[in-house]
Amino acid sequence: MAIRQILRRSLSNERKSAEVPKGHVAVYVGHSEKKRYVISVSYLNHPSFQELLFQAEEEFGFNHPMGGLTIPCSEDLFVDLISDLSTR
Repeated sequence: MAIRQILRRSLSNERKSAEVPKGHVAVYVGHSEKKRYVISVSYLNHPSFQELLFQAEEEFGFNHPMGGLTIPCSEDLFVDLISDLSTR
């Protein structure tokens, strides 16, 4: 549960949600309801995350509906992956 709290950014606070620390990237995750997460750019090169990026490319191409990188997977799967990557 702690990783979920670390990753999640409040969408209700516009100023806070716009902040992305150096070395991080904001992504939107989910199928119908998208939630915003801020992750380390180091995750982008991991093979498991590369698979999610490939799925995003297949589904959205370069036209992401949220205006940012959208990952088409369940929030639970994404949190599990990020949790796994953060322990490596």
